[in-house]
Amino acid sequence: MNLPRIQNLGVLEGPLLIFGGPYSNLAATGALRDVAVKLAIPPQRIVCTGDLVAYCAEPEETVNLIREWGVHVVLGNCEESFASRALDCGCGFEAGSTCSALSEQWFRYADARISESNRSWMGQLPVSLTFQLGSQRFSCVHGGVESINKFLFASTPDAEKAAELSLLNQGIDGLITGHCGIPFGQMIEGRAWLNAGVIGLPANDGTTDGWYLMIDLVDNMIKCEWHRLSYPAEQARQTMLDAGLVNGYADTLISGLWPSEDVLPVEEKKNRGKALEIEPLIF
Repeated sequence: MNLPRIQNLGVLEGPLLIFGGPYSNLAATGALRDVAVKLAIPPQRIVCTGDLVAYCAEPEETVNLIREWGVHVVLGNCEESFASRALDCGCGFEAGSTCSALSEQWFRYADARISESNRSWMGQLPVSLTFQLGSQRFSCVHGGVESINKFLFASTPDAEKAAELSLLNQGIDGLITGHCGIPFGQMIEGRAWLNAGVIGLPANDGTTDGWYLMIDLVDNMIKCEWHRLSYPAEQARQTMLDAGLVNGYADTLISGLWPSEDVLPVEEKKNRGKALEIEPLIF
């Protein structure tokens, strides 16, 4: 891995659109671009937290769409793996786990389809992005502050999150992360922790929706609102089946349930199949 690359986007005006995990789901990625167009949010005010390529059937097409769209992208473990021609996705799954076994098929499938041009582009993505909205400064990474594939969930102990935040510059007021696949927002020792969720798979909540996050400045306060993304999930599923990707994730697009919960803490496992409701976070 190269030395950490930090890209400063400077001062941005809201609203900002944040999303993660396109996961080779071209239909979902196109639907989110349509949302951005409808809301008149230019690519300069849109950030993806990484993992462009994963479970679904259109890896090269999804990367091409993201590049054509021109949004900011943080390096995810999947981009890092494809850029370096690694032997696996680097997701952080335990060896021998169901998640690890299920990842082998889609990784081989995607690895055979990603172009040299897109691998090279992935290798140049920043490890973190920083920006300012109003008086608040944010840092955006894929997993943990120093570990790209660290899983951090809503139920992860505050002390563990505080330790992550301590690795940031003291001038950072909010941390935006991805990787875990389930959206959430909370305050940790006076600083915001935001996860937009992903658009390429449901959040294990029994719905077909993906998730994205809108951040805006309202009356000198930062307002964070999570939104569901509806898209033609059956179309994405059929594309997977036609491609021979029959390993559980195709059904996930329709059932809204993950085929394995190896990575989930106890609290998140309890919420399997329960439609998420996320209150806005204002600070």
